[in-house]
Amino acid sequence: MAKSLNLDTMYQLVEISVAALRPVVPEQLPTVKSFVLEISLSIFFFVFSICRKAISRSGLQHLAPVHSLNIAVSNGPVKEPRAALEWTENAVNGEHLWLETNVSGDLCYLGEESCQVKFSKSALRRKCAACKIVVHNACMEQLEKINFRCKPTFREGSSRSPRENFVRHHWVHRRRQEGKCKQCGKGFQQKFSFHSKEIVAISCSWCKLAFHNKVTCFMLHHIEEPCSLGAHAAVIVPPTWIIKVKKPQGVSIPGDEPDWAGDWSPEGEMGVSYPYWEGWQNSLKSSTRRKKRTSFKRKASKRGNDLFLAVVSQDNKGRPFVIKPISSPLMKPLLVFVNPKSGGNQGTKVLQMFMWYLNPRQVFDLSQEGPKDALELYRKVPNLRILACGGDGTVGWILSILDELQLTPQPPVAVLPLGTGNDLARTLNWGGGYTDEPVSKILCHVEDGTIVQLDRWNLQVERNPDLPQDELEDGTRKLPLNVFNNYFSLGFDAHVTLEFHESREANPEKFNSRFRNKMFYAGAAFSDFLQRSSRDLSKHVKVVCDGTDLTPKIQELKFQCIVFLNIPRYCAGTMPWGNPGDHRDFEPQRHDDGYIEVIGFTMASLAALQVGGHGERLHQCREVTLLTYKSIPMQVDGEPCRLAPSLIRISLRNQANMVQKSKRRTSMPLLNE
Repeated sequence: MAKSLNLDTMYQLVEISVAALRPVVPEQLPTVKSFVLEISLSIFFFVFSICRKAISRSGLQHLAPVHSLNIAVSNGPVKEPRAALEWTENAVNGEHLWLETNVSGDLCYLGEESCQVKFSKSALRRKCAACKIVVHNACMEQLEKINFRCKPTFREGSSRSPRENFVRHHWVHRRRQEGKCKQCGKGFQQKFSFHSKEIVAISCSWCKLAFHNKVTCFMLHHIEEPCSLGAHAAVIVPPTWIIKVKKPQGVSIPGDEPDWAGDWSPEGEMGVSYPYWEGWQNSLKSSTRRKKRTSFKRKASKRGNDLFLAVVSQDNKGRPFVIKPISSPLMKPLLVFVNPKSGGNQGTKVLQMFMWYLNPRQVFDLSQEGPKDALELYRKVPNLRILACGGDGTVGWILSILDELQLTPQPPVAVLPLGTGNDLARTLNWGGGYTDEPVSKILCHVEDGTIVQLDRWNLQVERNPDLPQDELEDGTRKLPLNVFNNYFSLGFDAHVTLEFHESREANPEKFNSRFRNKMFYAGAAFSDFLQRSSRDLSKHVKVVCDGTDLTPKIQELKFQCIVFLNIPRYCAGTMPWGNPGDHRDFEPQRHDDGYIEVIGFTMASLAALQVGGHGERLHQCREVTLLTYKSIPMQVDGEPCRLAPSLIRISLRNQANMVQKSKRRTSMPLLNE
């Protein structure tokens, strides 16, 4: 009844009450008038209560009269604006994620009448990454007073929490809005001035639906209706899955835990709605027996909840959050890991965009913390997919953590290339770099992508047994990585990569764009070519592949670079293996066949790579033994070092699940930004 009640219904009820006065005899009129007045006032306050609670749950608390802001509120000291999510017990649902912004085309969200610095155009502002509202720094305290919260990212796990199996809309006023109104289908009228003072739309931060700010478009029932989460619902982790639990006190843990489907309900039934309006429910009279039964159920429910939380606390190793997913073949929940330092520092912008489209608690900043804790938290989520936003090193890092955690089945990994080379991303059709492609389209590609296998190879390093201890030269005793996914190389290319790495470590501010990075690579390569630092490489190595000694051929052709290749792409997109065609000795290169390709390069063949050439094909094998007799520059998936004389064994480790971007054209959903 409550959800369908609107202003028209209330008017009809009042008219019926007034009509009831007409046949009444004069002496009964005062009594009947009093009775009708009492009914009318009850209906009014009931509707008012409904609207107020519905608005508070939907995020439209700021619809309250402006003059209420002038009331002095003592909330203690103003909290420091939060820029990152809180994952401790102190996490507060609905906290905004404030980022510094220079947005000047939109007014402060509080509006002209309530804004504290309305006449200052240069006042500092912040923008919420999750709901995209803009507020002056000086207006933060005022925003706290009207209690306008951001979209919720989790749910409380206490027994007092209301039970809801759906997500509510998070409605936000907009002064600028793209797209069309969901109700009337018309566009949103934009002002010709530099910025508009009028609210033109009300849109949801979850599903991106938008309506005109008119009673004919945005109606009361829109506030209460469940949110579908929009076009990307299949990859969004709903806040109802993420539970913040509290450590129970004095609870013994039984063998079984309550059925989660009941969700704090003693019967454990799905689809039982929480009573939204306590006043309406309390007005119903109950018998003494029913009251006693309800009291007993509440006690049993509370005890069962405490037991459940105790079990969760043990399973979750004391962490305050737990994930309780609802399995569905249509769902492909996504975890996004962003490395803000990759490539030209594009990661920060990408991080903010994913927080807008998804639940911020499924988006992780790798500069703040590694991926291990997040993967452990989500390890039991079915059909999980991962998006690695960074370079090939970021992808390798995530794959190594997946190996360590031994997730079964292992979630497939997609790649958004933010690095410099991005050879693995090119191999999987994700391209050579991110070029401001709409995030909505990226999410569609991740959801529709094909799962393929990627060979991964072990690198085992030992001291060279052929050299005595006193003849070992300076250099590191181990490689930067003991597993590679793309390639392992030594010689000229590794020396150039090492120079780039050392220069970036010394002056990181000079390497803030992909173009500059490539220019430095080109300059370092030309300098190394003139110095001929790797001209004697063939004299100081021994290579044996599946029992075949390749050393004589390496020395004969005087290779200055040797590459052990796992994927077709190398050195920012070149194809060093080429296409063997009708050559009977070799097969086309694949990243899932369990073989590694061994290729040798002279300076001439390295230069020819950039114009479609390829190296000298030496072998396709399953195991490699490499001996070095002097300190030689080496690189593992772009991570360089100068390794002391060593014995290196290469063998197949396992296969990882990857998401390959589909070549067919994916239709992009139309979303109101």
